[in-house]
Amino acid sequence: MARTMKVAIVDDEADMRQSISQWLALSGFDTETYGSAEDALKGIGPDFPGVVVSDIKMPGMDGMALLKKLMGQDSGLPVILITGHGDVPMAVEAMRVGAFDFLEKPFNPDRMTELAKRATQVRRQTLDNRALRRELADGSQMMKKLIGTSTVMDRLREDILDLGQADSHVLIDGETGTGKTLVAHALHAVGPRAGKKFVTISCAAWSEDQLTQRVFGPTEDGSIPLIEEARGGTLCLEDIEALSSALQARLLTVINEQGTPPETRIIAICNEHAPDKTVEDALRPDLYYRIGAMKITLPPLRMRGEDILALFTRLSEEFAEEYGCDAPQVTAQEAAQLLQAPWPGNVRQLVNIAERAVLQNRRGSGSIASLLMADNEAAGPVLTTEGKPLKEHVDSFERMLIDNTMRRHKGSIVAVMEELCLPRRTLNEKMAKYGLSRSDYV
Repeated sequence: MARTMKVAIVDDEADMRQSISQWLALSGFDTETYGSAEDALKGIGPDFPGVVVSDIKMPGMDGMALLKKLMGQDSGLPVILITGHGDVPMAVEAMRVGAFDFLEKPFNPDRMTELAKRATQVRRQTLDNRALRRELADGSQMMKKLIGTSTVMDRLREDILDLGQADSHVLIDGETGTGKTLVAHALHAVGPRAGKKFVTISCAAWSEDQLTQRVFGPTEDGSIPLIEEARGGTLCLEDIEALSSALQARLLTVINEQGTPPETRIIAICNEHAPDKTVEDALRPDLYYRIGAMKITLPPLRMRGEDILALFTRLSEEFAEEYGCDAPQVTAQEAAQLLQAPWPGNVRQLVNIAERAVLQNRRGSGSIASLLMADNEAAGPVLTTEGKPLKEHVDSFERMLIDNTMRRHKGSIVAVMEELCLPRRTLNEKMAKYGLSRSDYV
């Protein structure tokens, strides 16, 4: 769901403030008005969730001075200025200072609406990008994205914390769709380089000449090579196996020339190699031993046990909220099918299944089983894990059922006891067994 963007209207003339506000409100905007630039500065701070429309000619602080103040505290805030006929040269200067655009009086209200829409789209993208950067720089938030209580996920989180603090080059390997890029971000976020630049490039997306320029320089357009842009931070090389032998040698030279700790940390991601080969076979031995000494191999989804059900529940709830409908209720048979599926596309495939299950549920048709069958038929034959004991399936389904019920009742123990027909002591014992805490749902 897109957030509602505000439009702050600044004008010393009450009639003009009111007419602009009414027109934009009719166009679907959330408006707020200020009679002076001084008042506007009290209500508009950094990360203001919207845009500003201001007259230039005002007593006291004028629109140009307001623009400079706003740009000083948030250069990404779109400011639209309203000018008189003789103020156009000033408006042009305002554009140089950082104004989004300007309107000359008398202006067409539809033009105002058009500019406000464009400005709010730009603002929304700016705020989303800021939120993403903050999230990627927050180690605790990144670790929360690595959902799962299985042994392999506990080990993965421990490896990330250990290798993140080690601040050495790291090689990440694993099947497609297991979340290797997320782990790369987490390694950066939990280490001493958190808050510094995290620069990423896919080695498979560029020709050898283009890759040489973009990573090592010199670039044709005069931009900074990525190895320099990431100095002090992390350079993430996705599809490292796509590097030619010559570029692998060039990368090795750069790594050897760096001190300890390295000026630029390299996190290399291997996304695909021949079925009968390993990542070690895909790289020069000397490069492999420089970046592969610290290595993380991500577990495939089919090896993560009841994490599959926890992930499916979380994802389906998020999609249900996005689409404004109920999440599908998973039956015991469907839970077993989710646990036994081969998941050739791993977490990425699970995300797609969860979204399609929510859309099916909104229409009131289809089943999770049919989605799994169609996906696996399209993927072709795959290797599956050995069958699990019945008790493991029962425990996984029981945990999912209690978890779902606790979420639905927002942690109300009494309501959960009544729905599941469980005495309080039994419910407490099962929640302790499965690592569930009431505080997580309140």
